[in-house]
Amino acid sequence: NWLFTLFQVVHAHKPHFMALHCQEFGGKNYEASMSHVDKFVKELLSSDAMKDYNRARVYLDENYKSQEHFTALGSFYFLHESLKNIYQFDFKAKKYKKVTGKEIYSDTLESTPMLEKEKFPQDYFPECKWSRKGFIRTRWCITDCAFDLVNIHLFHDASNLIAWETSPSVYSGIRHKALGYVLDRIIDQRFEKVSYFVFGDFNFRLDAKAVVETLCAKATMQTIRAADTNEVVKLIFRESDNDRKVMLQLEKKLFDYFNQDVFRDNNGTALLEFDRELSVFKDRLYELDISFPPSYPYSEDSSQGKQYMNTRCPAWCDRILMSHSAKELILKSENDEKIVIYDHIGPNVCMGDHKPVFLSFRIAAGAGKPIANVHKCCVVQ
Repeated sequence: NWLFTLFQVVHAHKPHFMALHCQEFGGKNYEASMSHVDKFVKELLSSDAMKDYNRARVYLDENYKSQEHFTALGSFYFLHESLKNIYQFDFKAKKYKKVTGKEIYSDTLESTPMLEKEKFPQDYFPECKWSRKGFIRTRWCITDCAFDLVNIHLFHDASNLIAWETSPSVYSGIRHKALGYVLDRIIDQRFEKVSYFVFGDFNFRLDAKAVVETLCAKATMQTIRAADTNEVVKLIFRESDNDRKVMLQLEKKLFDYFNQDVFRDNNGTALLEFDRELSVFKDRLYELDISFPPSYPYSEDSSQGKQYMNTRCPAWCDRILMSHSAKELILKSENDEKIVIYDHIGPNVCMGDHKPVFLSFRIAAGAGKPIANVHKCCVVQ
């Protein structure tokens, strides 16, 4: 289902250059699942839907035995046969190399000069619990237009109860610190500065305290504590009248709101005011207007393509962001044709707990020149 739905998007938009960024490759049980990863990659590269893409680069961080380096990130890049003179940057040699053929790199990406990969410093991790969060960066040049593509995975909310305690939450502060680290890294003095796109699972969450106060504005709250530790383990919000109907139950990994339609109606637009984490970076990052429902957490039941799980408050975790200079690379529509599209994939299909998000646009190669060749690109989170 996942590949079939992706191929439908490829067929509809027909990009000349496509970047596909994945996180948590191999799932939780890496040793058992890596064989599925290999099958997935082979199917993706050999599919009829991708037959016109005669060059590809695949970077898979499969070295799960290295706790110090493992990020479980996967970055795929596909080049259409009609696209000429595509170059990728060699970070070690500090020069561009022409892209030919199809190549797959996995296991140990640290020795691959065509990318930069880094796991966040251990002191960035909440409670210093070492997990698979980090980024992979590649740099490309299409007819004199250079840009970085950064695959990123930021920290999740470990507990709904802790996220609810403060506004903004302690977790948003951790994500803020990590994203700032990446942005500083990709514009440091080691290499020439170019435009950049950062896309992946940012794990951005809605301001939990503000959301709960809004959704349960007229409710009364009951606090349930553990008998032995007196620690809060559950919050129950009930309507003041209407037979004290339960509106919301909140636990560490439970967010059970009685009416999921509020997250789906009009693509959840009413909740966008609580999506505040990106505002800290408004001087450094740009995002197109969101017009799709929260991308997480969807049911993993294959028959429940539209249903959210009751584990977390639905949020726009998966995003495609860009530098302000990258925004200028994207051509503005010259007529009524919708050239720039920012949307999610598989609205009615089970795609896993995250719905993939994509950005399709036409890029002005050699931007700033009077006559620029135009190529259509697509990036998928």
